[in-house]
Amino acid sequence: MKQRIQTSKAPNALGPYSQAIATDTLVFCSGQGPMDPETNTLVEGDVTVQTERTMENIKALLAEMDLDFSDVLKSTCYLADMDDFKAFNEVYGSYLSEPYPARTTIQAARLPLDILVEIEVIAQKR
Repeated sequence: MKQRIQTSKAPNALGPYSQAIATDTLVFCSGQGPMDPETNTLVEGDVTVQTERTMENIKALLAEMDLDFSDVLKSTCYLADMDDFKAFNEVYGSYLSEPYPARTTIQAARLPLDILVEIEVIAQKR
């Protein structure tokens, strides 16, 4: 069974998609970016600031289902500039612990609203 997950503690979807979808065993969180969930506006700043806001948005989505980053199995990370990889990785890594989820990180030609980072995750329900 497919269940839509929605929370005001993460930014509203900018198009025809759900913030997250849960099945009996897995949760698929749509790509999150550096949007302030209270104002639905872009958080200005470098990749460090934008990654922190993005991770907080993911954290809020996971918390809506009583999950946390330890439940994340896989992440896909999109950077506007791979030169930001080291700074991104430092923030990203500060939210996670061993065993780290599987991950793919790529440079995207262009991200929505010209953000610097977008991250999607797949988590396992407890």
